[in-house]
Amino acid sequence: MVEQNTGPALSPLEQKIGEGMDLLRQGKFGEAMRLATALLAEHPGNAQVLFLAGEIRLAAGDAAGALPLVTAANAAAPGQPPLMLKLAHVLLMLRRRQDACTLVGEAANIAYKDGRALWALSKIPANAGQPAQARELLEKALGTGFTHPGLLYDLAAALFFLGETEAAAAQLESLLAMAPKAGAALYLRSTLRTATEAGNHVADLESRLADGFAEPASEAACRFALAKELEDLGQDARAIEELNRAAALKHSTLRHDPAGELAALESVRTAWTREVMANDAPGHDEEGAIFIVGMPRTGTTLVERMLGRQGEVGEAGELLDFGQLLAAAAQRMAARPPGMPLAEASTRIDFAALGRDYMAGLRQAAPGHRFVIDKMPINYMYCGMIRKALPKARIIHLVRDPMDTGYAVYKTMFSQAYPFSYDQVELADYYAAYRRLMQHWHEVMPGQVLDVRYEELVTDPEGQARRLLEFCGLAWNDDVLAPEASDRPSTSASASQVRQPVHTGSVGKWRRYADGLRVLKDRLAHHGL
Repeated sequence: MVEQNTGPALSPLEQKIGEGMDLLRQGKFGEAMRLATALLAEHPGNAQVLFLAGEIRLAAGDAAGALPLVTAANAAAPGQPPLMLKLAHVLLMLRRRQDACTLVGEAANIAYKDGRALWALSKIPANAGQPAQARELLEKALGTGFTHPGLLYDLAAALFFLGETEAAAAQLESLLAMAPKAGAALYLRSTLRTATEAGNHVADLESRLADGFAEPASEAACRFALAKELEDLGQDARAIEELNRAAALKHSTLRHDPAGELAALESVRTAWTREVMANDAPGHDEEGAIFIVGMPRTGTTLVERMLGRQGEVGEAGELLDFGQLLAAAAQRMAARPPGMPLAEASTRIDFAALGRDYMAGLRQAAPGHRFVIDKMPINYMYCGMIRKALPKARIIHLVRDPMDTGYAVYKTMFSQAYPFSYDQVELADYYAAYRRLMQHWHEVMPGQVLDVRYEELVTDPEGQARRLLEFCGLAWNDDVLAPEASDRPSTSASASQVRQPVHTGSVGKWRRYADGLRVLKDRLAHHGL
């Protein structure tokens, strides 16, 4: 028998590092950390050992603890793009967005011939809300001769967010030639522009559906795309039929707990009483944060773009920061004593520290601006916590007709959010819970949240813009009435709509599809809405 050549034998240290990675993959964090600690004592300056220890910290949810380890690994082995990428990832987790993007630029200068590495590096600015830098890296990756459907999709998305729809469409056509059943690409292609009789993809989408899809999620995306284009073409009966099929299929691919989501909203309402709000716990006394909250697809992006034209206001996009920082602080508090409900624990945290940490990340998301907007809609859950942590923050709440809201949410295929949106009963139940919580915030902190009705915003943009600017303490600027003229990127699901002038075309739009939305309407009526 001829012995196979398995390559050079691993050194004892490499074997130990391999053991540590195996323990990490098995979720045995304690054993992995003990091994890494012992290796650090024996090999304090070894980049591989430092990297292992950093990976273990990250896997355990301790990004702050991972930072010095990954930083030291980079110092021990400078100029290594994979190590630099890992450090950028840690910096991004710690909301040091500008630092992460700067480091990515340095790594890209080293890895300029490696298309796959450049693609990996592009994920950092993409996730930091910097689509221009992501596009640059992705185009450089393509320039090396490397290509991949995922790379082409990421480039198309970056171009879409930057408003370059023709270039995005070209990348999607190249992608679909390589991967004809890429559902996400089909959906993005249909959202780039309004379909017309002279220019649409209806026949193409129907042909792909007739051929069949191996993955239900991809078929669902194709059906969402078809429903969108049929709506554009005024084929209302077919549009709602396809939309209901798409939503049901998408819903079947998800694992989520609707009862748990509703219980979480109710627990916040129960824990955050008027007495809690009256507590004098100090917050972080910094001015500059503007939160735009509410249900998705209610005009939050339109308000963001209007305020962003004022001159002193930066746009940070939809940040997860506040919820993540709040959850981490509440979890730490809930461990003392163990078993304290998270909602109750959230009333006892260090609000000044929460506000300070949040503002540090917000400033990096849109540097150089006196005011910065965070338009994450689900921050409506945290209005009381925001007031405690940042007493000078402004909170703007978008309100829209329940049925128009429901339809706008239902017809949108979100990437990784809002799992309740694909079932009309779950959507109505969630909407009712959201309305109860917002009513609660108004009761326990009166005058602290400005309600802006979508219907009034689009019929009287100047009047509502003046209300918004006055509430935020900002001077009038005529440019706010032309949000479509903004040259800033938009990374929301409304990226194409916000580049159009303000219009009333979506008011009452649900009525065109009333028969197919009967379940939603009846369930909202059940809740008194």
